[in-house]
Amino acid sequence: MAAPNLLSDRDGLPEGLRVLLADYPREAWEADPGFAGLVQFWLERHGMFRKLTTLLSEEAAAAMDRRMEIEQYRGRLSHFGGMLLGQLHDHHHIEDAHYFPQLTRLDARLEQGFALLDSDHHALDGLMREFADAANAVLAPGVPDAALVTRIGRFRETSIRFARLVDRHLDDEEDLIVPLLLKHGAPGL
Repeated sequence: MAAPNLLSDRDGLPEGLRVLLADYPREAWEADPGFAGLVQFWLERHGMFRKLTTLLSEEAAAAMDRRMEIEQYRGRLSHFGGMLLGQLHDHHHIEDAHYFPQLTRLDARLEQGFALLDSDHHALDGLMREFADAANAVLAPGVPDAALVTRIGRFRETSIRFARLVDRHLDDEEDLIVPLLLKHGAPGL
């Protein structure tokens, strides 16, 4: 039997953790006086992760279809793939070590939500390794073109799954944290 609320099985933040979202709906976030600063920064970081996952998938398709030169693609995969994994790892580390413990103190009802997000980070660590392995297979030297196109296809499949789960996590994190910050501000953060 699967554990409840696994990242791969969820289609949103569990209802019991959406307690502040009704008072702070997504469509009103940018107009809220508390939006500028930490909330805006957090959402911009999430936006960067989403853009990078989309770019990497689109460029894999372009390389497979020969709309992009393979060597150009490999250079961009190395650069942007490394950027995505490094930035995502650092982002999760800062959240787990600093933000989540402090934010939990603002509303005890959301403690389970922060435990869920921490669990997501552990799941994403494994997905990041799969993503890196698939990218490294594409970047390995001396691979014949036909095999390389196959490896790019595998990377694209991995990156699409990775992007879907990263997006699921980011949406859930935003639905939990942004309303909390808009309600309480960011004292000491």
